Order: sequence, then C-alpha cells, then structure tokens
Amino acid sequence: MRIGFTHGLMAVAACLSGSLVHADQSVTLAALQQGTYVLDTKETLVRYSVNHFGVSEFWGTFAGATGTLVFDPKAVSATTLDVKVPIALVETTNRELNGELFSDEFFDAENYPYMHFTATQAMQTGPGTLKVSGTLTMHNITRPIVLDVTLHGAGIDPFGKKTYLIGFDAKGSVKRSDFGLGKYVPFVSDETGIAISAAFQKQ
Repeated sequence: MRIGFTHGLMAVAACLSGSLVHADQSVTLAALQQGTYVLDTKETLVRYSVNHFGVSEFWGTFAGATGTLVFDPKAVSATTLDVKVPIALVETTNRELNGELFSDEFFDAENYPYMHFTATQAMQTGPGTLKVSGTLTMHNITRPIVLDVTLHGAGIDPFGKKTYLIGFDAKGSVKRSDFGLGKYVPFVSDETGIAISAAFQKQ
C-alpha cells in the first residue's frame, strides 16, 4: 500500500511539473511578458536582519505585502512598482519582541500601519538583474533606498486560473535610525539588511 501511495505522489508531481511552463529559472528579463502585475500576497515575504550584540544575526519577517508592478521588457527603465507592507504582521523568534516592535517604542503600528515602497528608477544590470531605486516610507519618514533585484523565474501557475507568474528576489539595506527606529543602537546594529522574495500575477 505504501509503495502504491508513493508512486501515486510521484505521478502527481510529474504531472504538475510538466504542466508548469515552468517556473523557468533560466528566463531573462527580455523574455518576460509585458503588462501590469499584482503582487501575490501569499507568496511574498519581506525579511529584515540586524547584527545582534556583535555575536549573531537576528531577523524578522513581514507578510501580507500588496502592490502593483508595470513592466515592459522593451522599456525596463519605465518600470513602475508600488508596494505596501503591513507592520502588524511582523514576526520574530519571540512574541514579546513582536509586541515591542508593534508598539510606539518602535514602529508604532497603530499610527503608522504600513511601510510603503515606490520605485523611482529601474536600471537593467544584466540579463536577469536590475538595480531599482526608490523611496521607502516607514514610521512616517521617507528615505531613498536602492534594491539589487534578481529575476527568480517565470511561468504559468498550474492551479487556479493558469495565470502567468513572475518572481524576483531583492536585497538592500537601510539605517534604521534614519526612520526614527534607533533604539538599542549600537548593541543592535543600525545597519539593517532587507531581503525580499516577491511573486507577481499578470492581470
């Protein structure tokens, strides 16, 4: 019975992998479909990291991001991107810290419930890479930020409405004190890394 079940799972996996066109990780920006895309909230995650007491990396995550992307492979520099990330969904390794980050000691999520990123410029740096400049608003303070973006893959979603999907990974950094979030500096680093995994559905 166990062998039959395993074979069945393998058959399903093979069927699905064959129907996905296929989250192709060799695809280039030039091969992407032109259009307007909506951020796939369930498949997107924003992560931050800081140096904790100089002995370890400490990180937290934000789920629930929403936004839109307008992309044309023939006019990459005209790319537009607008994303909002809810502060209330911050998660770390302990609940006490989650509450502190939510409170007015840090993000003050009741008064400033979102982080907001808007791209102002996109420059292609390779077949599948971009440097995206924009503004980040957090804690009611707006500062410039640059993200190094890598195309992760593209293909057709084998489930639901068979929509065309594209995915990107992005990395950057900010000084949290620039946003009025400097508590515990220098014991916890001011320099804060940002890592994003984002999926978009074509409309």
